[in-house]
Amino acid sequence: MARGVRRVVVPGSVVLDSQGLSLLIADDRTMAARVDRARAEGIDVIISSLTILESDPAATARGRRDWVLSRLAVEPVSKEVALHAAGLLQRAGMSGHKHAIGSVVAATALRQPGPVALYTSDPDDLTALCSGDDSPAAGGVAVIRV
Repeated sequence: MARGVRRVVVPGSVVLDSQGLSLLIADDRTMAARVDRARAEGIDVIISSLTILESDPAATARGRRDWVLSRLAVEPVSKEVALHAAGLLQRAGMSGHKHAIGSVVAATALRQPGPVALYTSDPDDLTALCSGDDSPAAGGVAVIRV
């Protein structure tokens, strides 16, 4: 770095959907590098507890999954999160039957300190769910395809 220039670490969060978690459990190089970079910068890596259910449990041994989960912040689905997710579904005109878990992932992301990087295999739906929300992080959610 040039003399007198300091690197400023921007606080924020990384949120993974089920595909992001599945890739991390499978030790995908790109996802592992993203998570390692976030951790090195002091950024929390977060999943919703529902993400565990939707990830691919057959892809790896239980020990590997449990080790990966021990290194992540797992957010519970409280009544408050569920109501927020329901509002996101309504605002986006989506069905809870098809998009319930995605809406919980979006609500989880929107509750984190921004800026938020949301890694997902479904960027169109997650972008729609995060758009127009009045949460503090709403403008700071970058939805990124994995």
